[in-house]
Amino acid sequence: MPAGRVNAAKFIARLLPEPHETNLGGEPAHHLLSTVHAGWVCPPSGHRIGWSDCYDSANILPLTHKADLLLEPNGKPKPIPDHLTGEARERAERAVRHAAWIRREAHRRGLH
Repeated sequence: MPAGRVNAAKFIARLLPEPHETNLGGEPAHHLLSTVHAGWVCPPSGHRIGWSDCYDSANILPLTHKADLLLEPNGKPKPIPDHLTGEARERAERAVRHAAWIRREAHRRGLH
């Protein structure tokens, strides 16, 4: 009998335990990091996966995992794509700084 697909999203806790969730930025941070991730991977020239699907796939993750989307494995910011300009680039720069801070704080607090 073939195994059915399991939606892993229901097994991933999106919110960190309090007070960590609030201290790391709460819903505004979730929105910022998800928005930047979607803009990052969906250039204006188009992408085979839609912007809203990219946003949703990032938005189901906890803040610590969202931060990892914008950082290299060593914690350094990934280069911001050239297609992000103006306000989108400024938002990406802000998000990358916040992501790096989240990673440092999560490590300091023993969060994963």
